[in-house]
Amino acid sequence: MSWQAYVDSSLVGSGHIDKACIVSAAGDSTWASTPGFNVSADELKAIIAILNDNDKNGPAASKAYSDGLYVAGERYVATNIQERHIYGRKEKTGVCIVKTTQAILIGHYGENTQAGNATATVEALADYLVKQGY
Repeated sequence: MSWQAYVDSSLVGSGHIDKACIVSAAGDSTWASTPGFNVSADELKAIIAILNDNDKNGPAASKAYSDGLYVAGERYVATNIQERHIYGRKEKTGVCIVKTTQAILIGHYGENTQAGNATATVEALADYLVKQGY
């Protein structure tokens, strides 16, 4: 399956995610994306710093909690940062970011979606990709 098919079928096709992208774990290339959902190089750099922060109360995570997290030009309040994921909210919408061995999945959900359904969708694809070696 192509990377774009994962975005179109597994994420957006679930009905729980309305925009998504898959980027390399290094943040140097976008493998697939929903049209118009563009995460900038600076935003990816900050996301990677948070995910690579060995102490989840470290400087990158603390900055995300205090200043917010930016994805595709929008500011989100960081609500949960763990070893492999970052969750953020903006009013009734949100983002779920999950790192696999070789990729970072970024899913956005709209105001009519339960956050738990959206995060479960992105986490499930991440689990699948890890099992496949990605």
